[in-house]
Amino acid sequence: MNISLFRRAGAWLAGLFALALVLTACGGGSDPLDDSGDDAASGGSSGTVTVGSADFPESQVVAELYAGVLRDAGLTVETKAGIGAREAYTGAIKDGSVDVVPDYSGNLLLFADPEATQSSAQDIMSALPGALEAEGLSVLEASDAENKDSLVVTQATADEHSLTSIEDMAPVCGEFIMAGPPEFQERAYGVKGLEEKYNCTFKSFEPINDGSGPLTVQALTSGDVQVANIFTTTPAVEDENLVVLEDPKNNFIAQQVLPLTAPDRLPQEAQDALNEFSGKLTTQDLIDLNRKVSGEQQMNPADAAAEWLTENGYQS
Repeated sequence: MNISLFRRAGAWLAGLFALALVLTACGGGSDPLDDSGDDAASGGSSGTVTVGSADFPESQVVAELYAGVLRDAGLTVETKAGIGAREAYTGAIKDGSVDVVPDYSGNLLLFADPEATQSSAQDIMSALPGALEAEGLSVLEASDAENKDSLVVTQATADEHSLTSIEDMAPVCGEFIMAGPPEFQERAYGVKGLEEKYNCTFKSFEPINDGSGPLTVQALTSGDVQVANIFTTTPAVEDENLVVLEDPKNNFIAQQVLPLTAPDRLPQEAQDALNEFSGKLTTQDLIDLNRKVSGEQQMNPADAAAEWLTENGYQS
């Protein structure tokens, strides 16, 4: 073989090997589920409880609350924030890279059983364990804290039309422009559900894709729309003196915050600690925490959670 060709081939292979090492070193830090090289981060199998969260602020702050509660109970805890949507974090629980994630009862039931028709908190919690069993998942006790869809009007609109519930609004729905996320037009509890359960057909629908955020609130408070789909833990409901209309026919299903895990995954002391915590968490707590994290203060979820834990007697 030609010596110079052999040397060039050898240099080329050495360079390729070095490049592979660099790429391997650079590629490992961005995945919240990457446990390579860390035996302590493999879920509950090593004695460490790993708490994950979805990739939105409320999930992240509740996950930090779970972590603080578990540390207070004497457990070693690791957190993995921002895993992604429900499909991602349920997969992480199944494969053992995460042990527990905060979730919402109604949407979790529909994830496990898309044909489920339960809507009340009690009925959802009765159906949920059986629906999750086939997925290899389980839940602990639900809190009273809830973040669900709602229809919201300004105080002026409520006073003008004597509105306290969606049922009250039905006779004047045809006069109202409604704002909400684009998918609200298609979901069973959205425009279709309101028509079927309350005979409420709006004058028109204004799609605003900000998750009941400031654009939706601004459209409502400015009078561009008369009613909006806003989540119940959105601080603007209180801050802007808005009125959440009651939903006597349960168009919007219950969405209690609860720990999602897998059977026999968590030690008993972890289950007891999280169940006790769920008995304390309220919807008002979520509103206040969301205001700290997503409002002007822009607090880190861990710092906001630490404040709550200290105020409620935990050593986080």
